[in-house]
Amino acid sequence: MAGNRPFGVTLVAVLTWISGLLDIIGGSLLLFQTSVASTVEMFGGASQLITSAIISILIGAIVMVVGVGLLRGSSGARLVITIVQILSIGASVYLAITYPPNAIGEYFSAAISLIVIALLWTGRARDFFGS
Repeated sequence: MAGNRPFGVTLVAVLTWISGLLDIIGGSLLLFQTSVASTVEMFGGASQLITSAIISILIGAIVMVVGVGLLRGSSGARLVITIVQILSIGASVYLAITYPPNAIGEYFSAAISLIVIALLWTGRARDFFGS
């Protein structure tokens, strides 16, 4: 870790936590939709709906836990967060397409993930993480 933590890294950690929280909320809302027949039909069955919801919740939880490593300057945490954010974007787009009532929240989550990735790999953050 080189020097003091730049504001951008702190911002990334906060955005990472927000993104993780949105994934958890989106997955939880989707999980509660298993009783709505039209929702279950769109996902091809209750098991696919539940699987998608659980994956979204797990991605959100991983993002929030590893976000602490970002504050400490861990290059491993930066790599993990980058990979998870890419997966989160894919999940958010998939969920937005397959369940349009949650689309706005999912697109918002994907936008935050894109910002997080950009901030992790540019400027002073690159120096902070030692790459």
